[in-house]
Amino acid sequence: MPSVKQVVARNEAARSEVGDYYIRQFITRGKGIWAHSAGPPSVCVRVSPIDLGRYAPAYSDGLHAVIARTRSFSPESLDSKIKHQSRMHFELAEIEAGDVDPEAWPLLLDLNGNITEGTSNNVFVVTDGVIRTPGDSTILQGGSRNMVLDLATQLGIPVAQEDLQPYDLYTSNEVFFSRTGPCILPVTKVDNRKVADGKPGDITQQLLAAWSETVGVDIVDQVMSMA
Repeated sequence: MPSVKQVVARNEAARSEVGDYYIRQFITRGKGIWAHSAGPPSVCVRVSPIDLGRYAPAYSDGLHAVIARTRSFSPESLDSKIKHQSRMHFELAEIEAGDVDPEAWPLLLDLNGNITEGTSNNVFVVTDGVIRTPGDSTILQGGSRNMVLDLATQLGIPVAQEDLQPYDLYTSNEVFFSRTGPCILPVTKVDNRKVADGKPGDITQQLLAAWSETVGVDIVDQVMSMA
């Protein structure tokens, strides 16, 4: 089984041409007629270039989001904390969002109409200086989400994990996504409604600056340089 370090070493020669890259680990159950008796498992490590340049406009103009009709899996049907590849609902949500706004990223609701997550990102809103985000009962606990929560604590910014409805996004002061790679992405329009003044917000910018300082890389400059 190749280790992550071995895969990185084998691909280091390509970095000068393609730049930084994602490293993904994934596991399959292995061969077998029945899931309960399949095996041994296959453990794989994959690398792929990071197209960070495509996120560049978000840092000046913000992303658009559309709340899709397609719902997240109920945790009674499939544990939301499992990172899996059974994502047909994500594909459907992306198609729906594109019908409303071709530039939009989809957001999904749970069966009770509460905001859950995007197809590859967690969502945050800022209301009167408080960062609000869905609780973890119906979402994947993203590593970037955890980083945002840690940074907010360090900066003394209050955080609430609670149920959020579409109205909370429409009436918020700021909306942003967290995602591996670009880390934090401002959102300035939801369902074709401007968020506040339609510009990336101050707390979003503060978190981005704190993240950049923590990792020793100016995230926005890095993205802009790849545009």
